[in-house]
Amino acid sequence: MNTIYKSNNNIVYSCQYHVVWCPKYRRKVLAHGVDVRLKELLQEYATHLSVDILEMEIMPDHVHILMEVAPQLGIHKVVKTLKGYTSKVLRQEFPYLRTKMPTLWTNSYFVSTVGDAPLEVIKQYIENQKTSQRQKDKMG
Repeated sequence: MNTIYKSNNNIVYSCQYHVVWCPKYRRKVLAHGVDVRLKELLQEYATHLSVDILEMEIMPDHVHILMEVAPQLGIHKVVKTLKGYTSKVLRQEFPYLRTKMPTLWTNSYFVSTVGDAPLEVIKQYIENQKTSQRQKDKMG
């Protein structure tokens, strides 16, 4: 596998992370247009932060993102910033999100580096989230 390295300010890196986070109480509120707007906001703000989103899928009750983050920025800061920004905007644009729960996101999140797994395998896993969820829902 050929790793593509990035560089900035004397740092050469390849830092890719698979990140997952959920709405408060794992409520299924990321649907009915919220999901589409969330994707737009995440792309927009990631660009502002100089973070590359390599793949993303919004499920009704959680978010999957594969992203590349410069080491000096740090994954924790990026996740907290993305969650804070999207919560503020979505709760303004979709007022019912303010009445359903005290905050949009939980404080926690999952993060894993993608070093050992081939990038295409992780991308395929994220792309197939909606398909596999539909299959699980059918099984009941």
